[in-house]
Amino acid sequence: MYGELKIFGGRSHPQLVDEICSYLNVPSGKVTAYNFSDGESFCQIDENVRGSDVFIVQPTCQPVNENLVELLIMLDAFKRSSASRITAVLPYYGYARQDKKDKPRVPITAKLVADLISRAGADRVLTMDLHAPQIQGFFDVPVDHLFAAPVLLEAIRELNIPNLVLVAPDAGGVERTRAIAKRLQAGLAIVDKRRVAPNTAEVMHLIGEVEGRNTLILDDIIDTAGTLAKTVELIHAKGAERILAVGIHGVLSGPALQRLEESPIETILITNTIPVDDKLSRCHKLRSLSVAPLLGEAIRRIHENSSVSSLFV
Repeated sequence: MYGELKIFGGRSHPQLVDEICSYLNVPSGKVTAYNFSDGESFCQIDENVRGSDVFIVQPTCQPVNENLVELLIMLDAFKRSSASRITAVLPYYGYARQDKKDKPRVPITAKLVADLISRAGADRVLTMDLHAPQIQGFFDVPVDHLFAAPVLLEAIRELNIPNLVLVAPDAGGVERTRAIAKRLQAGLAIVDKRRVAPNTAEVMHLIGEVEGRNTLILDDIIDTAGTLAKTVELIHAKGAERILAVGIHGVLSGPALQRLEESPIETILITNTIPVDDKLSRCHKLRSLSVAPLLGEAIRRIHENSSVSSLFV
């Protein structure tokens, strides 16, 4: 054992921190964090953590750089306060899409961020639905990689959609979509997507049959919703009956909400790995799903040194 379980959160997603603490029936750790007038971040731990098993919940979502630096500062503060073990809980791992050198003279930023987190003091990492699973190998510390599939499956089953086809919006999402389609005993379709510029996707063609079927598009990250909008446009033109979508990480930046509102899509299920409450009021098609129980159970098992593998579904 690594001492008393303590859960702290930065400023990126306090609501998720509270939900996790409520699930585990433990109080949220006391920490003071603010910015100086020049923009520099500051953090002070307001309780004793010597010998404690500390979990820091901080998705590196918008504003990405500020939340990332705050996480690094918190990790350093806990390391210097003699916590026995520090786990960085990253429900959403920012910079995950910069995971390879796909053109000359570009960085692999996902690896750089992993190095920063490790060097700042994280002894292990708990994250969810990485854009590419191999990012786990970028870390020099143990990584527990959860999937939102149990939460998504429950929500999709509650919708009770007959004659269902799951749609992968790109080749990278085929494995994830196929796994969930298998559990739902649903059909599978795949969209061939070509990206012509950053945040700009051009859909080419559809593999599979959606005519007269109810469809559900499954994507890991909905950012500007360009890919999702193009996919909806394509399968609508191919004769899909109903169109719904699931997004694990709702970045929803730029024109995303407007695109979703104007599209023929019926409902978008989105998890709360990123704060979405302010967006729910601006897009009536969004429905939030909580991953707090899943993260909370993983934290409990890590703290107790029991198996987490049953959560990896």
